Formats: sequence, structure tokens, C-alpha cells
Amino acid sequence: MTNYLVRPLTPPVLKELRTRDDAGRPMLPLTDDEGGAPLRCCLRGSAPGERIALVAYAPLRRWAAETGADPGAYDEQGPVFIHADECTGPDGDAVPFTNAHRAVRRYSAAGHILGGRLVEDPAGFDSAFAEAFADPEVALVHVRAVEYGCFLYEVRRP
Repeated sequence: MTNYLVRPLTPPVLKELRTRDDAGRPMLPLTDDEGGAPLRCCLRGSAPGERIALVAYAPLRRWAAETGADPGAYDEQGPVFIHADECTGPDGDAVPFTNAHRAVRRYSAAGHILGGRLVEDPAGFDSAFAEAFADPEVALVHVRAVEYGCFLYEVRRP
């Protein structure tokens, strides 16, 4: 995975979300009794007993603020799990959350959807990213859970 940059939620964004999420609500921490929640701060599943929170996150809105893009109607917000307290971030650079079918959704520099691809096999991510970034119109990629449509993480060129 050296040709692409898998991006968790950054520490400055996490700090904001732990105060107020992208829907304007305060964070409500909880103890995860079961584990397995996909944490977007460190790109791993939660462990039983960890303090986590479910917050609203607007990935394209945040990206557009960095780039000046206007995603228009594609600006959406949805639920993401994060640690309720600071964490150390991802451990390594492996592609996370490959244990289920995923949608690899492509976006233009304007923030508009250019298409997507279903990835059914953990070995298929490299080819899905290579296919996406072979198109010069693709500025970034979102990996999403198929079963709920939730944003999991962003992928960019290095």
C-alpha cells in the first residue's frame, strides 16, 4: 500500500468532534462492552471495555474546506466511531477494515462522485485504488461499508 495514503481522522478533526460533531451535537462517550466498532481515529476495531463515541462526521465538507472544492449536494454527514479520549492513531499502514464487502467511491476535485467499485475480497483493494487513481479526474477515494454505507476512511495519492 505504498502508492496510496490511507487517512484516519486527523488529531485536529478528532479534537473538534470530541467537543461538537459535524451536526453540532456534543460527544456522548460510552463504554463499548462488546468491542468491534470500526474506529476511524486509529483504523481498527474497538476492544471490549474501551471508551468510544458515535459522532456525526462530514468527510467531503472537511476535505472541501482544505481544498476549496464545493461538493454541493454530495456533502453528507454520517455516523462514525472514535475513541472518546486521545489515541495513538493507526499502528502500521495496512489497509484496514477488509473483513467485509466495501465500496470504493471516487470523487473529483470538485467533490462530485465519479463512480465506485465493490470490493469483495481483501486482496482487491490495491487494484481498486490503482483503477481509481489511474483516472486523472479522481482526486480522492472514500472506502465505505456496503451494509450501512458508512464512511470508513479516505484514500489519497501520497
